[in-house]
Amino acid sequence: MIESALCGMGTCFQCVPRRACMERIPSWVGAGHPADVMIVGAGPAGIAAAVHAAEAGRRVVVLDSAQRPGGQIWRHRDRRALPRAAVRWLERFDRCGAELVPGAEVVDASAFGGRAVVLATGARERYLPFPGWTLPGVIGIGGAQALLKNGAADFAGQRVVLGGSGPLMLTVAAALARVGARIVLVAEQASAGCMARFAAGLWRTPGRMLDAIAYRSAFVGAPFRPGTWVTRVSVSRSGLEVALSDGQRVSCDVLCTGYGLVPSTELARLAGCATRDGAVVVDERQVTSVPGIFCAGEPTGIGGVDAALVEGAIAGRAAAGVALSRDLSAARARHREFAQRLDTAFAIRPEVRALAEAETIVCRCEGVPYGALDPAWTPRQAKLYTRIGMGPCQGRVCGPIMECLRGWPPDTPRPPIFPTPVRAFL
Repeated sequence: MIESALCGMGTCFQCVPRRACMERIPSWVGAGHPADVMIVGAGPAGIAAAVHAAEAGRRVVVLDSAQRPGGQIWRHRDRRALPRAAVRWLERFDRCGAELVPGAEVVDASAFGGRAVVLATGARERYLPFPGWTLPGVIGIGGAQALLKNGAADFAGQRVVLGGSGPLMLTVAAALARVGARIVLVAEQASAGCMARFAAGLWRTPGRMLDAIAYRSAFVGAPFRPGTWVTRVSVSRSGLEVALSDGQRVSCDVLCTGYGLVPSTELARLAGCATRDGAVVVDERQVTSVPGIFCAGEPTGIGGVDAALVEGAIAGRAAAGVALSRDLSAARARHREFAQRLDTAFAIRPEVRALAEAETIVCRCEGVPYGALDPAWTPRQAKLYTRIGMGPCQGRVCGPIMECLRGWPPDTPRPPIFPTPVRAFL
């Protein structure tokens, strides 16, 4: 059984199938593979890049850790339940001739040898700690969405509180309500003024406005409180007892919490691509600071599915040597302007950053409490003394936490960037 292999581009990638039961040797393995464009990630950005590169006549291979294309936003649903635009993209991807290698995780990128590479590695959820956030029944907002799409949890009849920040809360609250969950409360830490100013600008994007109205309508009977956040969670006889910043307390069975998304830039940084403000720096053609490497979607800045599709299309065309169209350039500018307004409206407030107490766990893998971290320590000292960031998640959870709480810079990525069996390198 092959559990690791070079992708045919010299020593640029080390790919490890996530499922040990993967029995076939992918056809792209081996130095003789003639791929012109290699794409990492089969979410909307990777799909758009693959489609445009393949339709331009290039031989395209797409690597993804999941078994189906679509990314977190599309792959876990029956296609019949997806929006028509999503179905059209997935069907176009099926027809374009790009080769999908499922169940493969890229864990190393030491050199890129000659062929174009598009990094479309997506994003992950940002958590911020408060007393009780590690209790059973407290899950991420995005995690709840993933469980729902996978059919891995039954939320019917469950009392659910959502507390955090960002538009994803509306999406998930609506989805939970539609499967029978009882939405008790949605607490948004952004102020009412920030929300109003953001909503006032949605006339530029009427589709997003209609989506927001539809999501809110799905749980119209539950209160939505701006300028409110969860301060503490404890266990009571009636379930979870959730304390809120306005002094109120509510009971629930499940608390979903999260504060937006964090671009997944580890592979890009490992390859030497420049970053700024936590995102990969790209030019108007989605080219990174490393020649031959393109980046699209959330790693370049959180912008949503529409921005990812446009950036993926630009990256795919550029990787294939196709001229950039004015329409795509204009669309990219509009989406980036929207992303900036999103960042401003849902900026994390100082009070939320200050919720962790001395006993509050900040590194769940290694069980490190906030009080164990001397404010005078550098991130490296903290890692040496407490093992923070050295657990299975390799700092993907506690890294963004400490960036918010202490201003720590992201750790230097080293291969393998995901936990990997030693036998994968033999």
